[in-house]
Amino acid sequence: MDKLIKYRGILLKFMENYVSAYQNDPNKKMETQIIADTERDHYQILRVGWQGSKYFHYCLFHFDIKNGKIWIQKNNTEELIGDELVKMGIPREDIILGFQPEDLRVHTGFGVN
Repeated sequence: MDKLIKYRGILLKFMENYVSAYQNDPNKKMETQIIADTERDHYQILRVGWQGSKYFHYCLFHFDIKNGKIWIQKNNTEELIGDELVKMGIPREDIILGFQPEDLRVHTGFGVN
């Protein structure tokens, strides 16, 4: 299987699993949305809606696939998503923590660039 197709599938599966476990607001005031641009390889999970009188449009996760590697650009949760992606079959060296400065990535246990 082509690596890019495999990585797209794993990311989408991770996102679908996360959203189904997160569950949308039973009052339907907040939604958890998957945004997936599989042509340009940009992926996000958003929380959108109202909590009381406050409107939210909040990115939980942002991933990109660049040069055959998955870049975790944003993780606004306590989930160790890099480790989850490894469990799903992505090698550690193909996961880049894009939100970490490049000189510190060598210490993360994941890829550098």
